[in-house]
Formats: sequence, structure tokens, C-alpha cells
Amino acid sequence: MNVKELLSLKNKVIVVTGGSGQYGKCMVEGLAEADATVITTSRNRQRAADTAESFRQVGYDVHGMVVDQAVPDSVDALKRQITERFGRLDGFVNNAVSRPMKGYGAPLEQFDQSMRDNATGMFHLLREMTDLITRSGGGSVINIASMMGMKGPDLSNYEGTNMGDLPPDYFFHNAGLINLTRYMAKMHVGKNVRFNCISPGGLFNNQPEQFLKNYCKKVPLGRMANLDDIKGLVVLLASEAGAYINGENILMDGGLNA
Repeated sequence: MNVKELLSLKNKVIVVTGGSGQYGKCMVEGLAEADATVITTSRNRQRAADTAESFRQVGYDVHGMVVDQAVPDSVDALKRQITERFGRLDGFVNNAVSRPMKGYGAPLEQFDQSMRDNATGMFHLLREMTDLITRSGGGSVINIASMMGMKGPDLSNYEGTNMGDLPPDYFFHNAGLINLTRYMAKMHVGKNVRFNCISPGGLFNNQPEQFLKNYCKKVPLGRMANLDDIKGLVVLLASEAGAYINGENILMDGGLNA
């Protein structure tokens, strides 16, 4: 098959949760550029609709839907809506995350809320979207974690800044998601569903100058990730070009942890 055909997502329906966020928008864009029908979700109905409309205005087939992964009824409603409107699901980018915990010394209630959102709720959503993909004949699940799920924090990055009180739930959640990816791959043997994880390094977001200096000098490519860096990888994993990649965690950090 021609490589352009391998990378094509034409006639594929793919959900991206958290599609209005920084990484979310660029992943929606990349999948739509590869000709997928993309469903972008948010807890906020208007935000999802606005994101979808901004892509439709430039000719992409993007639709906004609402889901709060911490609310089981909301997850179930999303599943029904996808089934009724599109009749199938070929891919799921598990990107949404909430960050209720503000630092190491935060109240335990914040950790508990994070687990409800980012562990229990996320797994419910993952399981239901996987069921839709399985019923559709197979496809691809892409979990978005972080390099922080693979290592402890490098506190020297925060020297000379007022940053550095890092919330432990973020490390806990991302480490768990990486191994959950492997679990799902093994638990769905013979169902033609692939499960992979992307663990990005730092994404440029106008961080303080001192942080950027501290961080970028450690990266062989000399910079943080930009919004284009993840697009091709997501398309690869969602498409037939990645048909034999399964159960993997791909570290996307510019060589920082090489």
C-alpha cells in the first residue's frame, strides 16, 4: 500500500477528549488533516462547539460533543450519541485530564478528586470507547500520558523561578496510564484493537524565561515541544501506518531522557 494511503484516516471516526486544550487542538487538527471525522469533547458544551466550528470553517469534518469523564451518566450519554450519530468508532485519543491537586501539601480531598476524575472516570471512558471500537471491527486507542509518568521530577528545572511545588497525583496518574496501556493491549488479544501511549516532554506555553533556559539546555534538540510535534505521531498510531505498533509507550521529549 502507498504510504499516503497507509497514513490516510478517510472514513474513520475518532474521538479526542479534551480537544479544546493546547495539545488537544493540535491532535484534532492533525487527525482532521488526515481526513478523519473527528469528535472533539469537553465538559463545557459551548467550548466543544466553538472548537469544532473553528475547524469546520477551514474545511475539516469536526464535531463537538460533551462529556465529563468523572460522571458515569455523561460517559454513557457520549457513547449513545456517537452510536446514534455515526454508527461506529475507529479511534479514541484519551487526552482529557483534570488537575485539582495544587502541590505536595494539598489537602487529601484534592488527591481523592483527582483519582475520581483521572483514574476511575478515565477508565470508565476508556472501557466504553474501547467497546465501541471493538463493535466496529477494531481500531486504535491512544493514551496521552507524560514523561513524568516515567521518572521523578527534575527540580533543577525550577531553580530561579517560583515554580516547583509539583502535585503528586500527576505523576501517579501518568505512571498508571502507561502500564494500563500494556494491560489493555494484552486483555484485547484477537479483537483487532491496538493500544499505545504517548508520553510527551514539556510543551512550550510561555513559561518563565529562567525555566525555559534551565530546561532547554538539557534537551539535545534545544527546545521544548511545539504544537506540531505530536500531530504526526498521533496520525501514525491512529492509521494503518501504525498497524503493527501495539502496547507501546512512546517517549516524545526531544532526547531529554536519552
